[in-house]
Amino acid sequence: MIILVLIVFGLISGSFINAVVWRLHEQSVVQKSTHKKTDYINKLSIIHGRSMCPVCKHKLAAKDLVPLFSWLGLLGKCRYCHSSISKQYPIVEMVTALLFVISYVFWPQNWAFQSVSQFVFWLIILVGLIGLSVYDIRWYILPNKIVYPLFVIVATDILLRIVFYSGGKNLLISTLWGLVIGGGVFWVLHIFSKGNWIGGGDVKLGSVLGLLLGGPLDAMLLIFLASLGGSIVSIPLLATQRIKKNAHLPFGPFLVFSAIVLQLFGASLIKWLQLRGVLPVY
Repeated sequence: MIILVLIVFGLISGSFINAVVWRLHEQSVVQKSTHKKTDYINKLSIIHGRSMCPVCKHKLAAKDLVPLFSWLGLLGKCRYCHSSISKQYPIVEMVTALLFVISYVFWPQNWAFQSVSQFVFWLIILVGLIGLSVYDIRWYILPNKIVYPLFVIVATDILLRIVFYSGGKNLLISTLWGLVIGGGVFWVLHIFSKGNWIGGGDVKLGSVLGLLLGGPLDAMLLIFLASLGGSIVSIPLLATQRIKKNAHLPFGPFLVFSAIVLQLFGASLIKWLQLRGVLPVY
């Protein structure tokens, strides 16, 4: 039953992610083309705007807004202009639902009240992380309008745990270490490369994820896994000349994927590496 509920909420959240990502990009495009507030910008409001076709801008009816099934029922086309609607929409919805279920199945803590509240926060954070990944893949940008609220949500979760649960001092020190390492390393790389290796958005996202994961080992593993993932993907593409040497590969999705792995399996991975002498025990 819980898994079914998570699938439903995952599909709905995926639909929300698609809407937010498209609206934020449309807002940036319109704002760059004109300095005036237009009716169209108001219609793109995430809070007040009505759902619309991304091609013809026709308002969508309730029957057009059922996650996944509306897209399948319309064979991936708009009901009104018959334009093809990107496969991104059902893919993001399914991936979000899948990650919700995976998070529940492999949640590394018991289901006491504290753990349940952390899980709820994690699902909210997960929505933001998926949104950032989609935006970065499509437009090579990690927008502040998602990064900053995500930072506030992560900080709120940590603050509540520090105030209401035991081990607050240790948690505070751990998260500060994660913040310093997660953001600091990328900040140094950003400055040293003058933004050619790491963008400013990656520095901000690294800070958020370092704060989320907490602790120096988790933050260092985040950087290592993301860099390893980037290399695994980019080297074959370079070897087959599908991308050029100076091609820009979005790094945000690799950071997000690594953070998800560490959030769910980090403790087991660190213990496994410590037992083999790869990481120090302390």
